Amino acid sequence: MSEWSQVRKSAPQSDPDFPHAPRDWNREAASDRAQREGLAMEPDHWETVRALQEFFGRHEGDVNMRELHDALDEHFHPQGGIKYLYGLFPKGPIAQGCRIAGLKAPAGAEDRGFGSVA
Repeated sequence: MSEWSQVRKSAPQSDPDFPHAPRDWNREAASDRAQREGLAMEPDHWETVRALQEFFGRHEGDVNMRELHDALDEHFHPQGGIKYLYGLFPKGPIAQGCRIAGLKAPAGAEDRGFGSVA
């Protein structure tokens, strides 16, 4: 059993709107983090956080950057996909979104060698 699934099974859920959140994550801390990063959290920001947490929960911590990118693009397709998410998270919907969601961004999300926006 992976470390993620062990944490998820033992973690009491304090926020029913975020059922896949890491044990030590809470909405208030996420709002504070977002504010420090210059973001005002609105409904689609929270939906992105929820989608990231759910994706990580389904993949039990074994997250592939390309699959996550494609899943977010599909989830937000009606609004414009990844391009729309860059408007919400200017430092990168995966890198910045993961920080706010309390998740470790997958390899490649913050590649400073290639001019990452993180």
